[in-house]
Amino acid sequence: MTKNKLVVISLDSMGFRDLNEQRQLVPTLDKLIAKGTWVKRVQGIFPTLTYPSHTSIITGQYPAVHGIVNNTKLQPRRLSPDWYWYRKDVKATPLYDVARQAGLTTAAFLWPVTAGSKIDYNLAEIFPNRIWTNQVLVSLKASSPLFLYEMNKKYGKLRNGIKQPWLDDFVTACAVDTLENKRPDMTLIHLVDMDSMRHRYGVRSAEARQALHRLDRRVAKIIQATKNAGTYAETDFVVLGDHYQINVDKMIHLNMLFEQAGWLRSIPGKTTYRNNWRVTAKTCDGETYVYTRGNVDLGRVKQLIAGVEGVEQIYDGADAVKFGADPQCSFLVEAKPGYYFTDEVNRPAIVENVDPSSLGTHDRYHGVHGYGPTQPNYFTTAIFAGPHVKEGATVDGARLVDEGPTFARLLGLHYPAPTAGQAIREIFKD
Repeated sequence: MTKNKLVVISLDSMGFRDLNEQRQLVPTLDKLIAKGTWVKRVQGIFPTLTYPSHTSIITGQYPAVHGIVNNTKLQPRRLSPDWYWYRKDVKATPLYDVARQAGLTTAAFLWPVTAGSKIDYNLAEIFPNRIWTNQVLVSLKASSPLFLYEMNKKYGKLRNGIKQPWLDDFVTACAVDTLENKRPDMTLIHLVDMDSMRHRYGVRSAEARQALHRLDRRVAKIIQATKNAGTYAETDFVVLGDHYQINVDKMIHLNMLFEQAGWLRSIPGKTTYRNNWRVTAKTCDGETYVYTRGNVDLGRVKQLIAGVEGVEQIYDGADAVKFGADPQCSFLVEAKPGYYFTDEVNRPAIVENVDPSSLGTHDRYHGVHGYGPTQPNYFTTAIFAGPHVKEGATVDGARLVDEGPTFARLLGLHYPAPTAGQAIREIFKD
C-alpha cells in the first residue's frame, strides 16, 4: 500500500466555467492546475444536488445504488424536511469506510451524509430543524463529540450560526488545525460559500465571484497546513466541484396541480399538505420527482404535467432508473433553465415569479442546481495534484462517479464491490 495521504476539497457549485473563464480569481487553483492534472469537464448525476452528488463522489455509485436520491426526505407536512444527514442512509460503501478498514485515519469537515459515521475526526453537516433542539446538540450527536468540542472551543468564535462566509472560515480553521496536529491519511472538506452566494445573488454575480476568490484563499491555507505538518510531499490534493448552477426567476408548484386533480389535500393556511397523497412532487430544484400511490392513471398525470409552463422534459420511471436516479419515482421532470420546482401548495399560481424581496428566504433563489447533467455549459470540474499525479496535464472529460475510484487508487485502496465509476487513469504518473 502507498504511504501517501489524500486531501479532497469540495468547493460547492464550482463549475468548469469558473476555472475556464475566471482564472484570475483563483491563483492557488491556477498553480495546482500547473503542477497537476485538470479534469476539465466533469458530468454530474441525476439530479445534480449536493447530497446525492457527494455520495456519488465518495462511493463511485449512482443514487439508485447508494440510496441518497435527494437532499431532503419526502415529508409533506414539514416546511423544513429532514435532510439525508446520516451515514446509515447510504446503501453503498463510502471510501472513508474502506480507508478505515485498511487502518487509515480519516477526517471530514461538513462532508454531506457523514453524520453518525465512524470517521475518526468528523464535523458532520447537520442543522437543527426542530424547535426543541439547537446547533450544538445536533452537531454533538452527529459528529465526533470530543473533537467537535475541541474545535468549537478553539474556533467557535469564527462562526455566525450556519451563515456564510463565516461557516467556511470556521471549517477551514478546523481543517487546518487537524491537518497540522492529527495528520489524517484521508481528509474530506466541504466548503459552501460560493453555492450560498449563487443561490442568493445569482450564478455570475459579484458576490459569487468574491466567494470564489475567498475559496481560493482557503485552499491555500489548507495546502499550507500540510507544509507546516511536514506531510505536503506525500499528500495528493483534489479540488473539485459537485455541480454548477443556473439562474432562475420563476417557480413551478406542481403539487397545486395535483391538488386540483384531487390527488392530494393541502393544510389550510399553510404551504404544506397531508400525508394521504396519491400523487406528489418532491423537489430537486431544477428537477422534481413525481411519486404515485394506488390506482392512478399515469398517462393523465403526465399529460397534466406536460401542459405546465416551464416544463422541459418528462422522464418516466424506466428513464430514471437508466439515469441512476430514484427507482421508486413514477416520473422525473426537468424544468427549463430559468425555472425551478417547489413542493408548495396554497400559492397564488402554479407558476409564479420569484419576488426579488423574498430572495434568501426558504426555497427562494436567484440560482439553483438539480437539473439533469446534460444541460449545456453545466459541467463541474476537478483538479488533481501531488506526488502520484501527472504535472501540467489536462483530461477533457470524466464523470462524477469516476472520482471516488480515482481517490481509491491514489490511496492504494479497493472498494469491496464493483463501482459504476472507474479511476481516471490519465491523471496518474504511471
